[in-house]
Amino acid sequence: MKEDDHTPTAGSANSWCLTAQLAEMASLRFSPAGIPALDCVLQHQSEVLEAGAIRKVQVQLKAVAVGPVAEQLSRQALGMQAQFKGFLGGVNRSRPGTGRSRIVTFHIQSFVISP
Repeated sequence: MKEDDHTPTAGSANSWCLTAQLAEMASLRFSPAGIPALDCVLQHQSEVLEAGAIRKVQVQLKAVAVGPVAEQLSRQALGMQAQFKGFLGGVNRSRPGTGRSRIVTFHIQSFVISP
């Protein structure tokens, strides 16, 4: 799969698109190999139809961008709204008394700023 190709591979169904605001953003960091990475939080609000009723959805989602996308995102202002594309993955976190757990994280592969 090419870097800019967000088509799932055979047998895979992990391609996500989300309109959200950039709610929190850490400082740009670099992996030991020198690859830029940016941890952030996206905030999404919408209304959807579920079982015949309107449901308000308000969620915050941990996200990470890696490579050139991380550099581009780090230059954006908090509150910026965009359409984010990527996939769901996990990040290992230590939890006192319970060992390690996997935290769902949205891996941003691209974004387009909303007008």
